[in-house]
Amino acid sequence: MSASQSYPSVNALSAPLVERLVADAATLRLAVSQTAGGVRMVDAGAQARGSIEAGRRIAEICLGGLGTVTIAPSGPIASWPHSVTVHAADPVLACLGSQYAGWSLADDTGDSGFFALGSGPGRAVAAVEDLYGELGYRDSATKTALVLEAAGGPPDSVVAKVAEASGLRPDDLTFIFAPTQSLAGSTQVVARVLEVALHKAHTVGFDLHAIVDGIGSAPLSPPHPDFIKAMGRTNDAIIYGGRVQLFVDADDADARQLAEQLPSTTSSDHGAPFADIFARVNGDFYKIDGALFSPAEAIVTSVRTGATYRGGRLEPTLVEASFA
Repeated sequence: MSASQSYPSVNALSAPLVERLVADAATLRLAVSQTAGGVRMVDAGAQARGSIEAGRRIAEICLGGLGTVTIAPSGPIASWPHSVTVHAADPVLACLGSQYAGWSLADDTGDSGFFALGSGPGRAVAAVEDLYGELGYRDSATKTALVLEAAGGPPDSVVAKVAEASGLRPDDLTFIFAPTQSLAGSTQVVARVLEVALHKAHTVGFDLHAIVDGIGSAPLSPPHPDFIKAMGRTNDAIIYGGRVQLFVDADDADARQLAEQLPSTTSSDHGAPFADIFARVNGDFYKIDGALFSPAEAIVTSVRTGATYRGGRLEPTLVEASFA
């Protein structure tokens, strides 16, 4: 992406999806409320029951209206009944410009202990992350939505932070939240299988301009009431059961190298269930090798030459052990 090009508004594209989510709250088992300050809160799995369909729709909102998310029988792990498939025709903008959970939101002034990573189109309005400078993109929408992997809505201090950074009034903000343990939460996390591949490509220095299309699938992990186990399952679904295909405008050497660099097999922590890895580092995410956060298998096709290269491997046994 470059600043000289014109890109669509991820907020304008996702706004109808947000409104349909709210309109269908009863059938999706969501709870919609408004704070005294006018902020709209959508509980998709904290106090509300939520649903897999809600998680699927939330994932499409996270993609800024630029991607589709489907739940289908079988998938990369044949023994697991259903998978989440994500497709984005503009994967860089959809995944990195919107879906990536890159905005750190903490209650710095209160004592609530609230912390969450903001995801979705609201990131592109505030554009506080360095990534937006690299992408040459900022959205100028007048209303926006943020998705939080959290067990509750943000406190007033976090709402104020978001409003100030985005230049919007509180009543122009919608927060959608669901914990990892919920049906919606686990679904929308697994739907990041393509996004983690894009983030890994960015990390290894691949030219993002060259990524022209992408599809990813991972098994739909069952939720678990324990946070660590739920988090372990969603991560294992991608790390050991995720398969991504990227279509790149690059020569064979670069396409082959990307296929070799993308998979989670490049990580020194690969080979153990994520919950076990998390316990081994005493819950410190920063001690986990960052190369682990990527799909199990990568397929890279050069649209310039027609050649396809593969890297990594699926680990059905580890997925089964995690989900059991």
